[in-house]
Amino acid sequence: MSGQDLLSDQGLRLDGRRAGELRSIRCKLGVFSQPDGSAYLEQGNTKVLAAVYGPHQAASKRMNVEEAVINCEYSMATFSTGERKRQNYGDRKSQEMTMHIQQALSAAIKLELYPRSQIDVFIEVLQADGGNYCVAINAATLALIDAGICLREYICACTASLANGKVPMTDISHIEEISGGATLTVASLPSSGRIAFLEMSQRFHLDDLPRVLEYALAGCREVKRVLDQAVREHVLKIGSAGDWGAITK
Repeated sequence: MSGQDLLSDQGLRLDGRRAGELRSIRCKLGVFSQPDGSAYLEQGNTKVLAAVYGPHQAASKRMNVEEAVINCEYSMATFSTGERKRQNYGDRKSQEMTMHIQQALSAAIKLELYPRSQIDVFIEVLQADGGNYCVAINAATLALIDAGICLREYICACTASLANGKVPMTDISHIEEISGGATLTVASLPSSGRIAFLEMSQRFHLDDLPRVLEYALAGCREVKRVLDQAVREHVLKIGSAGDWGAITK
């Protein structure tokens, strides 16, 4: 199998999706009581937990007088890929993912509102099936919102690639990653159109890159719509459970 046959003659992908269709997203905010904010997110078969602590006073050696410092830790559960492996805390791949997640979140959080503070973001991949970075970003966004951290806007991430050599497709699964060609990963702030992070697994032809990028950004906008709906439902549920905003006589 190669990138030449990732789309059928009917325009369907290996999992039955159309080229521009996202994998199914399921998410929930406030899954833990101990952190200040938490979230669980499934995107296809990729499943991620995120927890946020803070803002709290930063250690003196990490303190930034002007704005908060983000402390991020990314890890994959030993059973996440279906293969036996050692826990990967601190390995090179996890360190790279940690830095990339921190870069994207820094663009969304209003760090200047929390001087001399630290915000801890912990992310655990429970099951990996492609787009791990993107699902981690999307879960972290929900956890930050649950923690009440002030954001400039939603930060969302999505992947895109080319199928059959010329057809852009969005939200790439693991089988598509290993069977196709280059994959573009984008984290953006959809409301303003700003790009916070961009990475290519391989080079794209200059004529193809704009189309693939637009598919990734369109995916980010759709993810933002799904996350926003989940946040609204969560707020309504909390308000109803606690009689928030109820008029009493």
